[in-house]
Amino acid sequence: MKRILLIGTGGTIASEVTESGLAPELTTGDLLAHIPAISGICVVECVQLLNLDSTNITPRHWLLMARCIREHYGEYDGFVLTHGTDTMAYTAAALSYLIQQSPKPIVLTGAQKPIGFDGTDSKINLTDAFRCASEDMPGVSIVFNSRVILGTRARKTRTKSFQAFSSINYPDLGVLRDGVLLRYIRQDCAAAPVFYDALNTHVALLKLTPGADRALADFLLERNDALIIESFGVGGLPEAGGFYECIRRWMQAGKVIVLTTQVPSEGSDLGVYHVGHALKNRLGVLEAYDMTTEAVVAKLMWILGQTRDRQQVERLFYTPVAKDILWPAEGEGT
Repeated sequence: MKRILLIGTGGTIASEVTESGLAPELTTGDLLAHIPAISGICVVECVQLLNLDSTNITPRHWLLMARCIREHYGEYDGFVLTHGTDTMAYTAAALSYLIQQSPKPIVLTGAQKPIGFDGTDSKINLTDAFRCASEDMPGVSIVFNSRVILGTRARKTRTKSFQAFSSINYPDLGVLRDGVLLRYIRQDCAAAPVFYDALNTHVALLKLTPGADRALADFLLERNDALIIESFGVGGLPEAGGFYECIRRWMQAGKVIVLTTQVPSEGSDLGVYHVGHALKNRLGVLEAYDMTTEAVVAKLMWILGQTRDRQQVERLFYTPVAKDILWPAEGEGT
């Protein structure tokens, strides 16, 4: 029987009612007491790493999670992390960069209702997560509502319903039916994982709105090493408002700028319209293509934690990690 480590970080799944609303109160041991049938699936041991609402999870906590898995990697066959849903997609993406090519499953799950509530989704999600962690499912994934989603492709798309997560621009890795995992895709892995222990958190995100000018971009770039701009449609920036000069100036100063899209599906393509063509072909901004914003944020933090060399940053950004980017093809660059 497989040995699985349950790592608790808090979230709705571990919450109870307090005078100020739901708050994480339960331990990993408390969660296991609600699902005794797990003993027939795998042997579980527990670590209570954190007990936070996921709104309070930061990159520092991502590093703690990765370090915990690294310290226990040789002792267990798989790992399950309970986590709040609100930032779970960011954590899944971050762990995909901090722990690469893992032959062992690293599964994140949580719930939309606490485990002690009637009609909760906690018990099935947690049970499914242990099933996946006990199978041949390498790498980082989210298991939620009977779906297995690649860690670099997940996004929370519903705030209340049980079908909280969607896989963006990539198929589900599998589904669970009547307690059986139907695996569609097996992630690539190596004989041993590659761990990283550094992140540069000076990465900012700007959501473009009609009529915006460069002032906010200047503000963010002055205080950060990289800026991700969520543009409209396939991508571009307004010709008015000084954006082109802003990008040119800060890129010359060594800042990293990435253009992505606010549209969830199908990705960016800066070369299509005039408003994006010059950014790509003259200034050489990086383009996210079909990556999720969550993955772009985490990947830039990981890259800039290793290097600030422009060529190396571009090479690493366009090198796929856990299928986080499919377009352009590997090695094609910008």
